[in-house]
Order: sequence, then structure tokens, then C-alpha cells
Amino acid sequence: MVQAVAYTPDLIDRSKVAAVLPCARFVTRPEDLVGCGGDIVIVDLGRPGVLDVLARVPATRLVGFASHVDRDTLTAARAAGCEAMPRSEFFSRLDDVATTAE
Repeated sequence: MVQAVAYTPDLIDRSKVAAVLPCARFVTRPEDLVGCGGDIVIVDLGRPGVLDVLARVPATRLVGFASHVDRDTLTAARAAGCEAMPRSEFFSRLDDVATTAE
């Protein structure tokens, strides 16, 4: 079974992730991602402090989402090793994201 860890403070986003990855463990602070040990780590890149910890997040797959107009954040996340995508793309592909993590 895939071990998923997510930092998605928005309750609607959290429920969408939990529907696809019911065993996901949700953390409450970006700092909690460091050393979290998940196979896949999902992050809301638009939240304060997330970009600061990305390079220290150990994961087989690090996936993040942000607003499509927030190009600087998406670019910075990609530079830190994150598979960053616009929010709409992430949620439309969430089933595929979860499947390819297994």
C-alpha cells in the first residue's frame, strides 16, 4: 500500500485527496513534511512556508499544486524537485497521481 502524506490545509482539498488516498496522513505545518517518510507527498504550494521546506522533503514522489496564475511558485517548486502543476490539472489528474505512486 502506498504511504501518502499531505499538507493541504483547505478542507475541500483535503477531502478530495482523502477520497482518492484514504490512508493519507495529513500534517498541519509545512515543517512536518521534513522527515515525513511518505512514498508520495502532496502539498499546496500556495501556502506560506511550503517552498522553504520542499528541498528537504524525502519522498519517492513529491507533487504540488498552486494557482495557474502563480507561475513563480510553480517554477520555484519545480526547481526544488517537486512535480508542480496548476490546481485544476492536479485535481483532474488526482486518480492518476495516486495510481502512479503505487
